[in-house]
Amino acid sequence: MITTASPACRYGYYPGCSLMATNRAYDISTRSVARELEVELVELDDWNCCGATAYLPVREKRAFVLSARNLALAEQNGRELATVCNACYVVLRKTNKYMAEDSHLRDDIRQALQAGGMDYSGNVRVRHFLEILVNDIGEARIKARVERALSGWKVACYCGCQLSRPFDDLDHPEYPQLMERLVGWLGAEVVPFPLAAKCCGGMAMTTHPETGQVLTGKILKVAKQRGADCVATACPLCQINLEAYQDKVGRAVGAPCEIPVLYFTQLIGIAFGLPPAALALADNLTPLEPLLGEKVTS
Repeated sequence: MITTASPACRYGYYPGCSLMATNRAYDISTRSVARELEVELVELDDWNCCGATAYLPVREKRAFVLSARNLALAEQNGRELATVCNACYVVLRKTNKYMAEDSHLRDDIRQALQAGGMDYSGNVRVRHFLEILVNDIGEARIKARVERALSGWKVACYCGCQLSRPFDDLDHPEYPQLMERLVGWLGAEVVPFPLAAKCCGGMAMTTHPETGQVLTGKILKVAKQRGADCVATACPLCQINLEAYQDKVGRAVGAPCEIPVLYFTQLIGIAFGLPPAALALADNLTPLEPLLGEKVTS
């Protein structure tokens, strides 16, 4: 296998905080899939939290400074910046948008960056790895790498509420198609799933669990009703909510909600024939043996 990617297949890479801990399987499987497709993801040196979730609504300007610092690091290398975290993707893109539209905010952010010996002129294009795979790598290259087609697998593709909102230039805000196209290239059957872009409850699972459990439960309940064998995700927080609380959310919606949940990158890796360790499948909280036909070990 060629290990040196062409310039067209080289991107800056921003993992984000959760991929270094709770969601490390997303990072591991992303890097493994990228290597197999000869895509070079160059992790930013000394990156920091993007300012998403709790910090953004409390200290918005400071959160944008955090985000802009990562964009400044990417700009130093002149690369497009790839991420797989939906929240990071949205915050990084919001930072670009607001800096372009609000000169006062832009000046304040640049002043803060310059105090630390950095600057950002707004020239980094932020991209989600899912979109890179579909639009840059494409169907032919991905299909050519498939060794173990997911024939017989029925997959509910769940993108979450942030991947195509508020920026609807990536995918349809209500009926996203990118993940469905990609999963179809792997040989799986994509089940019709009307909740693909609905909110899973996010942080409400801890702050208002009665609300979060119903939102998450509806997603899993409908996935099972549609005959899905598993749910594919593109968001670290969605993955946690859909995996970790299946007993509780089942009680909240009055229906069984036990179903395997995998990152879309793990599905790709399985179809590519990669070993479980290369995809960190042992980190998944839901049993995968019924899908894989074998026990998953670390």
